[in-house]
Amino acid sequence: MAERAKLEELVRLQGERVRGLKQQKASTEQIEEEVAKLLKLKAQLGPDESKQKFVLKTPKGTRDYSPRQMAVREKVFDVIICCFKRHGAEVIDTPVFELKETLTGKYGEDSKLIYDLKDQGGELLSLRYDLTVPFARYLAMNKLTNIKRYHIAKVYRRDNPAMTRGRYREFYQCDFDIAGQFDPMIPDAECLKIMCEILSSLQIGDFLVKVNDRRILDGMFAICGVPDDKFRTICSSVDKLDKVSWEEVKNEMVGEKGLAPEVADRIGDYVQQHGGVSLVEQLLQDPKLSQSKQALEGLGDLKLLFEYLNLFGIADKISFDLSLARGLDYYTGVIYEAVLLQTPTQPGEEPLGVGSIAAGGRYDGLVGMFDPKGRKVPCVGLSIGVERIFSIVEQRLEALEEKVRTTETQVLVASAQKKLLEERLKLVSELWDAGIKAELLYKKNPKLLNQLQYCEEAGIPLVAIIGEQELKEGVIKLRSVASREEVDVRREDLVEEIRRRTSQPLCIC
Repeated sequence: MAERAKLEELVRLQGERVRGLKQQKASTEQIEEEVAKLLKLKAQLGPDESKQKFVLKTPKGTRDYSPRQMAVREKVFDVIICCFKRHGAEVIDTPVFELKETLTGKYGEDSKLIYDLKDQGGELLSLRYDLTVPFARYLAMNKLTNIKRYHIAKVYRRDNPAMTRGRYREFYQCDFDIAGQFDPMIPDAECLKIMCEILSSLQIGDFLVKVNDRRILDGMFAICGVPDDKFRTICSSVDKLDKVSWEEVKNEMVGEKGLAPEVADRIGDYVQQHGGVSLVEQLLQDPKLSQSKQALEGLGDLKLLFEYLNLFGIADKISFDLSLARGLDYYTGVIYEAVLLQTPTQPGEEPLGVGSIAAGGRYDGLVGMFDPKGRKVPCVGLSIGVERIFSIVEQRLEALEEKVRTTETQVLVASAQKKLLEERLKLVSELWDAGIKAELLYKKNPKLLNQLQYCEEAGIPLVAIIGEQELKEGVIKLRSVASREEVDVRREDLVEEIRRRTSQPLCIC
């Protein structure tokens, strides 16, 4: 800093010298010589970083949330948490960053999207990419073999964000998982039931849940002639079929990943099929696929799964889709993904999927990767894509120009005359102590009209009005903002009356 100050002083003095020479009308050569010295000094000084223009913005792929947006998010979270609790889940939390080696090798081609942190004194750390791998680490570390849990928290991906479609670098995941050794397909069916309950409750539009099984995919790749070492990378290509055409996927397989064209064609015959339990039964009889023990196990489990889905009343929302691959390396069995359907533009057309809004599957080997003795804990779970859902709900509210309340205030304590601040403070304190959500304006003598207008703007349903006459009679005037109806309520009955008028509905999501 002292060196910079010294240079700045030399620049100032040299600048004055140049200006003095110009005023004295010195020769051009002399002025140019001194200007050259000034420029040399400025070059030595360099730019002043503290004075550089600072752009005030959020980092790429992140955003702030206004009170209105947060109110929408809280309602969505309430629906999701209510459903998770209804199914008996406990809640846990884990650190936002993990040891880098905990996350390494769990996400296939998506591993490049992990945020690595700078070395913080001996530990190489990364921001969590999802909530599943930290959950598996938690199970192994605590030697747990049985838990039904949910976890709602932020995760981080160094992706190219498409924020208008609800894709960010920092975003929430809402996960529900069942860990433990149970009879086949019962927990898996419950996960699909939960997914359908939540998506139906949120009323964001028609949706379809695609299901497949990693064992069917691996068996199919094997009989089609995919080399063992290319299974996961080809799986990643197949997973793009919901976004691009089969021709583009085939070109990637052949051109970029070195798969033989005839092998790609054989894969294409399978992955373009989708249907219900009848397709499962058809593939069980497929002369080629039935040669694979893995594929037969997967198909057998899917047949059982459809029986349970039928009993749960959601089979009509489920489609067996051979193109569903889920690019993550840790899946070992049933996999599923919910997509929102776009209404067909022409009669007779099939509804189009406009993006994944929930996904999950079975991962029986992940916990064993962290256990010193390799002990496996079978797990199955789901994750709700809340950012995508928030975007859809926000767009819908904007289109309807629907007003969203950003507070839960039940009553505003107001006064009709001056010099009643003390009485307002006493009453609002009584209401707070009784658990009533109440406010008052921070003015000594606010006008009654301003207090009523504040209620209308904030969506506060009731006003408790104090006046000199009311104080004498031991009553409070309770006014409904919507109907403007006013009633006198005895002060000791006020809390009960406010509760009665603003009772919250039970959790029925």
